[in-house]
Amino acid sequence: MDLRNIAIIAHVDHGKTTLVDELLKQSGAFRAGQAVAERAMDSNDLERERGITIFAKPTSVEWKSTRINIVDTPGHADFGGEVERILSMVDGVVLLVDAAEGPMPQTKFVTSKALALGLRPIVVLNKVDKPDAEPDRALDECFDLFASLDATEDQLDFPHMYASGRSGWADHDLDGPRKDLSAMFDLIVNHVPAPRQLAHAGEDFRMLATTLGADPFVGRILTGRVESGSLKVGATVQALSRIGQKIEQFRVTKIQAFRGLTTQDIEEATAGDIVTLAGMSKATVADTICALAVEEPLEAQPIDPPTISVTFGINDSPLAGRDGKKVQSRVIRERLMKEAETNVAIKVSDTPGGEAFDVAGRGELQMGVLIENMRREGFELSISRPRVLMREEDGQNLEPIEEVTIDVDDDYSGAVIEKLTGPRRGEMTEMRPAGTGKTRIIALVPSRGLIGYHGEFLTDTRGTGVLNRVFHSWAPHKGPIPGRRAGVLISMEAGEAVAYALWNLEERGRMFVGPQTKVYQGMIIGEHSRDNDLEVNPLKGKKLTNVRASGSDEAVRLTPHIQFSLEEAIAYIDDDELVEVTPNAIRLRKRHLDPHERKRAAKAG
Repeated sequence: MDLRNIAIIAHVDHGKTTLVDELLKQSGAFRAGQAVAERAMDSNDLERERGITIFAKPTSVEWKSTRINIVDTPGHADFGGEVERILSMVDGVVLLVDAAEGPMPQTKFVTSKALALGLRPIVVLNKVDKPDAEPDRALDECFDLFASLDATEDQLDFPHMYASGRSGWADHDLDGPRKDLSAMFDLIVNHVPAPRQLAHAGEDFRMLATTLGADPFVGRILTGRVESGSLKVGATVQALSRIGQKIEQFRVTKIQAFRGLTTQDIEEATAGDIVTLAGMSKATVADTICALAVEEPLEAQPIDPPTISVTFGINDSPLAGRDGKKVQSRVIRERLMKEAETNVAIKVSDTPGGEAFDVAGRGELQMGVLIENMRREGFELSISRPRVLMREEDGQNLEPIEEVTIDVDDDYSGAVIEKLTGPRRGEMTEMRPAGTGKTRIIALVPSRGLIGYHGEFLTDTRGTGVLNRVFHSWAPHKGPIPGRRAGVLISMEAGEAVAYALWNLEERGRMFVGPQTKVYQGMIIGEHSRDNDLEVNPLKGKKLTNVRASGSDEAVRLTPHIQFSLEEAIAYIDDDELVEVTPNAIRLRKRHLDPHERKRAAKAG
């Protein structure tokens, strides 16, 4: 059977997973009457809840005697490590672009990786049936993007299609029949080359591991594309590291190939196919699985370095251990090391005391997903404010700069520009109209300036603005950036918050807790209306007497308190504060300082 390997890449919410749903349906991957969930490829709970793809996942369909392996990739820059690994498994990419929004930051990020590997893209202008769609403008912007990324003549001569993933059609012309996706299937078969590995089918077996997983029955499993030769179940192979060091020798106990939404056991893996192997105990991502006669490993794609770091520690608050079962530092370390093994974009290191761990990654969303997964597994953690990782070159201190693309109503553009280019040290590079009453602003802003900005941005734009960001470059340090301006209200007592006390405290600021919430000394219960921290008593009830007067007793009416999401809480805290995360609660608190640290903090002002 002929073989084609493609990846579908796009910016967040441009319709990748919905399109893959339709490709699976129209290729006959589902049996008649089979119940299939919407966005079937988003199998993880968090992916379904948030409506984003977090993990790259392969699938395959058959079309006119050709098997097409399709890889659905994440659309958010924080999960770019998934995309960088997966592109080495495919021979072509389908670039999906929203016909209204045009190419966005993540489109640029992923496309640059694909073009650098020499892949020839197919551009699909999706959602052309939306009222605000401008497919011709979006197509011109795609060409300009490819040219700016130094695409070759072959890559610039890309075929394009107009499509609606939700309606399940794609045509070469905007006024086409709009019936089905057969034209896209035919274009993939004719435009994407057959795997070049087929020419090496007679050589020794070699495969580069790109994703690592675990199966409760067979243990450790590795997925990758067979670069040369073939492999049968029961054969003995070896694993080589990136530098050619022999890691282990093992017997292959199972080979599986992707068929629709499931994997099927096969007896033999052949050159060019994407398969999953089981039987290893040490081999991991970026290792070469090969025949015993092979001495040279395959070249693994370099992964972009992390840009932020967060400290994970044990939960040592007075309410520790009430919700979660996994509270020891040893258990937290094991879980983080396991994550670093499967996710090449994350780096874990021990802190000097050994009770906490520095976890470096791509962004706040990636960290938030990791923490959310851990709390659902029963972990209790204390999380620090994200810190931007600096780099030193030629004696100069460099910091990461991000390209920020903002679509905002014209009325709010002034406030956004003022915030980005003023205290946050940003530099505006482009500003243009973006359709009816909207402005598109593109700016280069230090990563430090964007920590905690998203909530402020939504407030400034009354919730109507859309902000996208992607790593751009390293640049000399831009100087100090002010942190949060407001102080916090800190509980001075432990117990359950009282409605009457919270009502009286409302004139001091906004509350983060409601009545009957358990609080403790040092816990942050609200934001102060001024720039200093204030210790308050949320347990102070009303003094009762046996005298009542009509009109002197006011009813307690509380303003609804602010409830932070995990990412919002992490972005909100200051350097001397922590987020306490348990399976059932997210709390903010002041960091415990020993007497020496208190003296140093006092001297520092």
